Amino acid sequence: MEQQAIWAIVIFLATYAMIITEKIHRTIVAMIGAALMVGVGIVDQEIAIHHIDFNTLGLLVGMMIIVGITAETGLFNYIAIAAAKKAKGVPIRILVALALITAVGSAFLDNVTTVLLMVPVTFSITRELKVSPLPFLLTQIVASNVGGTATLIGDPPNIMIGSAVKELTFNAFLANLAPIVVVIMAVYVGIFILMFRKKLRTTDEAVRSLMAINEKELITDRKLLIQSLVVLGLVILGFFTHQMLHMESATVALAGAFLLLLLTGEHSMERSLSKVEWTTIFFFVGLFVLVSGLVETGVIADLATKAIDWTGGDPVATSMLILWLSAIASSFLDNIPFVATMIPMIQEIGALGYGDLEPLWWSLALGACLGGNGALIGASANLIVAGLAGKEGHPISFMRFLKFGFPLMILSIVISSVYIYLRYL
Repeated sequence: MEQQAIWAIVIFLATYAMIITEKIHRTIVAMIGAALMVGVGIVDQEIAIHHIDFNTLGLLVGMMIIVGITAETGLFNYIAIAAAKKAKGVPIRILVALALITAVGSAFLDNVTTVLLMVPVTFSITRELKVSPLPFLLTQIVASNVGGTATLIGDPPNIMIGSAVKELTFNAFLANLAPIVVVIMAVYVGIFILMFRKKLRTTDEAVRSLMAINEKELITDRKLLIQSLVVLGLVILGFFTHQMLHMESATVALAGAFLLLLLTGEHSMERSLSKVEWTTIFFFVGLFVLVSGLVETGVIADLATKAIDWTGGDPVATSMLILWLSAIASSFLDNIPFVATMIPMIQEIGALGYGDLEPLWWSLALGACLGGNGALIGASANLIVAGLAGKEGHPISFMRFLKFGFPLMILSIVISSVYIYLRYL
């Protein structure tokens, strides 16, 4: 192996190890690793920039702006309280309702944003009902990762896959992943009810207190709400039709974001831009440059060759390998850097003469997104919920989540294996 390839592997693995330890913020680690890739001459600056997927970054920024502005209207608080009242204040019904809202929200807003909006509302509801918020939070983590699997924009791994493979449009993700997501979520809801129905008990007084809340008063700006919903509707329509319009999904999201900023006025622009998760954006930038070192030195091509040799090029074996490897790895490693490594590997498998790559892409998407439920560090949404829960005095430990999430993750991958085999192989 060439010296540059060895250096690329060393830098990549060292960066990965530091990300896993979480002793230094992952964005700082990723950017330093990227700087080393360029600094030691593995890739030059021009090649590094070429490997940065600006479609992924643009899509993330655009949706963050739209959702950030929409959140100011109180819409998400309204939806959660209205759902709780529809459930007649019964805790287990509310748990299921909030889990379903989280799943749907994660499909169309992205799972990180959805949990940021849902967790504070969940604490408000559970305080009113005087019940533990932990069952609600655990089910919402799982629901966010399942719901985010359904669409192109629901989970960062899907955004990355869709951006790398132009044929996989918003409609393609919806048609291929939404059906199995609905099945998995239906199974999970049944499990949630069996697990928590006897543990969640409240008083009649607490229920009356919740039912007395006027959810309409939670809408703080009706004009902005109408503007936000119109723009969000246009953006989602744009995602459905972006291939016919010959526009990338990032263009649709950014156009919608700045149309909404135009409608809301310049005074809101700085506030809206400040709510963009720039740490996440730069984390992506660092990862893209890190992976560029492995691509340019041929490491990814070698891994693809070994994968083909190991499975003998058999479509079933290759799809199952990617699905299960992605799921297990994404449980204990953040799924974003893992997918950033897997995308060029699957592309190399295609370059080696492998047949239809579509089952491999869906296997990667299902494995990476659903695998995030396996452990607390498996997805960004998990860590965000755990952080918010800790601040409220309800810490979610690594082992507690592992006991809850890992069996559910394995069940979802078994269901996905059957789905992939029956539909594509």
